[in-house]
Amino acid sequence: MATLPYYPDVKGAPQNSIIGGASLWVFNNKPKADYKGVADFMAFISLPENQAFWHQSTGYLPITNAAYELTKSQGFYKTNPGPEVAIKQLLRAAPTGNSMGIRFGNFNIIREIEDQTWEDILAGKISVKDGINKMVQEGNKTLREFERLNK
Repeated sequence: MATLPYYPDVKGAPQNSIIGGASLWVFNNKPKADYKGVADFMAFISLPENQAFWHQSTGYLPITNAAYELTKSQGFYKTNPGPEVAIKQLLRAAPTGNSMGIRFGNFNIIREIEDQTWEDILAGKISVKDGINKMVQEGNKTLREFERLNK
């Protein structure tokens, strides 16, 4: 494992990367009791020992520095150095507007649109230009649907 490559002539390089993968979302306009449950769950899952266990068991990154430090103090990275590569990459520079993460409604659906379209491009079923246009059109349509449903 290694950090992602970068162009050293780019101003500010190397920069940290954005995190991707699974997300937990909390929507507005729900019953007040639901938010109490959400708060309890977020407090539970954010405990360093729970985050460290989740990180070490699944490979997902810890969401807190405390969980990272706990995992490090437990010697996990001595026998499993790979997962720390991604953490160090995320922590190697102060976040920028482009690396603080994304809030992207229906991201999983849009990713599927992109994946399927890339498969069609690589299979010669659609041109690159038409494929990219298709991704933009279907992606924007999916975003507008998310906006409509989540005002």
